[in-house]
Amino acid sequence: MEFLTIIQILDSTVRLATPLLLACLAGLYSERAGIFDIGLEGKMLMAAFFSAAVAAVTGNVWLGLLAGIASSLLLAGLHGVASITFRGNQLISGVAINFLAAGMTVLIAQDWFQQGGRTPSLFSGGRFTPITLPFADSLSGVPVLGPVYSELLSGHSVLVYIAFLAVPATWWILFRTRFGLRLRAVGENPAAVDTAGVSVVGLRYGAVMICGLLCGIAGAYLATALQAGFVKDMTAGRGFIALAALIFAKWRPWHAMGACLLFGLLQAIALRFQNIQLGGIVIPVQAMDALPYVLTVVILAGFVGKAIPPRAGGEPYVKER
Repeated sequence: MEFLTIIQILDSTVRLATPLLLACLAGLYSERAGIFDIGLEGKMLMAAFFSAAVAAVTGNVWLGLLAGIASSLLLAGLHGVASITFRGNQLISGVAINFLAAGMTVLIAQDWFQQGGRTPSLFSGGRFTPITLPFADSLSGVPVLGPVYSELLSGHSVLVYIAFLAVPATWWILFRTRFGLRLRAVGENPAAVDTAGVSVVGLRYGAVMICGLLCGIAGAYLATALQAGFVKDMTAGRGFIALAALIFAKWRPWHAMGACLLFGLLQAIALRFQNIQLGGIVIPVQAMDALPYVLTVVILAGFVGKAIPPRAGGEPYVKER
């Protein structure tokens, strides 16, 4: 395999891993605080629709991003009310959000645009454009390092760089700040946090809203950077893959990035090598499309080992009187 081909595959890996990474970090905040969130998929889907819809109408991608984040925060707040305030079943609440988003996005899209549940295609002003890093063009001719810098590191949208900068930021927040210590503590022993005079409800709501923020950026990236508009069910299970990556990473940010990059690499390889032949047998396109998902299950089943979630995860907190 040529070096340039490897660079192109890795470049696709970064692009495809970005929404997974944002969703995975979103779930990390929520589950570290003891709130399981299966609704990552629904929040991403809702954000993808509203970001594309607003960007198509206004021609301003930043307004689209804000609309996507706002819609995701609304669903996050709904999940918080159901699972924190009313102490409902967190898994059922997340599933309900997924169904709600899947139905509402298509219904509203058809009512607004009459294009079969799609939004109009986005053009320059409605999409995030690639950013060329300093000296990328002048260094492109340098052997090895030049293509790595100019082709792999440069040329991504701003949301890609935000996603990967969010990894060290998440590590620092969770493990080097008082807020992060309290957030992790409320997912392990909320009674002890409450005894210390810290609001368990406030911390959990904070984590859920951070989750909504990151899912909003992930959904907006799908519709306004990775693709040029919204189509039905465009998240294609990425929210569930992000949850799988979170378990694979054992709720740690740097490991989460590695897990998301692994899935992105598998997906990039599947997209790159279509209709390949092995021993004279042509492998169907559908088999290559399913390969990343199959290998994800295999990796989770065979190589992760025992992944222990936060001890208070999924359990509503009832204040002792």
